[in-house]
Amino acid sequence: MLSDVRIRGAKSPARPQKLTDGGGLYLLLQPNGAKYWRFNYRFGEKQKTLSYGTYPDVPLVRARALHLEARRLLAEGVDPAAKKQVEQTTFESVARSWYARWSVGRHTQYAYYVRKRLEEDVFPAIGARPVAEVPASAFRDVVMKIEERGAGEIAKRVLQNCNQIMRYAVAHDIAPRNPVADVRPADILKPRKKRHYPRVTAKELPELLRAIDCYTGGEHTRLAMQLMALTFVRTTELVGAKWPEFDIASARWDIPAERMKMKTAHIVALSKQSLAVLQKLREISFSSELAFPGDVKPDKPMSTNTILFALYRLGYRGRMTGHGFRGVASTILHEQGWPHEHIELQLAHQERDDTSAAYNYALYLEPRAKMMQAWADYLDKAAGRQIETAQR
Repeated sequence: MLSDVRIRGAKSPARPQKLTDGGGLYLLLQPNGAKYWRFNYRFGEKQKTLSYGTYPDVPLVRARALHLEARRLLAEGVDPAAKKQVEQTTFESVARSWYARWSVGRHTQYAYYVRKRLEEDVFPAIGARPVAEVPASAFRDVVMKIEERGAGEIAKRVLQNCNQIMRYAVAHDIAPRNPVADVRPADILKPRKKRHYPRVTAKELPELLRAIDCYTGGEHTRLAMQLMALTFVRTTELVGAKWPEFDIASARWDIPAERMKMKTAHIVALSKQSLAVLQKLREISFSSELAFPGDVKPDKPMSTNTILFALYRLGYRGRMTGHGFRGVASTILHEQGWPHEHIELQLAHQERDDTSAAYNYALYLEPRAKMMQAWADYLDKAAGRQIETAQR
């Protein structure tokens, strides 16, 4: 049996030397004077070694207590080294391991925002905690704090990411269970009030498109409805459009942040059909800076009610609004299998807060352009414009 007197008096050996204390516990003396506590044991068919730190940082009495606990675990069929590894594995280390695997094949910018949310909102709160010991309440507190600053959607996504991380921990035997699996966003986050706008169904859409094509009111109004169907921007974003915002050569419409609901610049990829509508608009613009000037005051944009009243005249009062085109497009594009994140970006649904100032509004631009062209082709086919599209 070892004693503090014997340990302090031990001289540095020429080669590593063991001072045993019994039961597999020993102090490993190194030529440089370092003294390491070690415990050799067998678990299953393997010889293993457990480290308890260095002497005198870990005194003899502490080393014996740790040794006694390890032998108790062995008697219960538990590998003490594995248990120690789990206890020392932090949530942040597991999260970064999950991220390294999850981010493979993901869009660089999308992966960046997931990592950024973890580093700014999650790691400061629970990153240093052992992953196996983080309770559901800790995750709750993290997402509720995010919600308090007005970023409810980000809070929901952070909770989803934490759920993915904890599932990863369970799958790799780093944590015994996933506490986030017991938490649903609706359990802790305030419900978002959604305003439901009347809109036609996918089955009714072709008839509406044909009615718009035959609209006999103002030419600007007819073209406005056609462009809204093609781009599904918000009504205020459409009627306030100015010609400098359109880059015809690049087939894109850059809506400045001050005209967007979320106060973040937005890019609309323009299909061939959208460009054709813009060409017709240009021919009747009379050198106005506005794409949709008002009839009474040409120096001001047309009223946001102009499209709504035009739909009334077409017989769609209570059945369709300008905003309804957004819902129709979202429903059909999801049913067609387009990626949810592409659709949401094109709808400009992303929530913003101070931590997302670096938001890249050009995210997924190329696949979004393909989606918008496919959407325009779908509308042509639905309206019976197949021949016109083929000739374009």
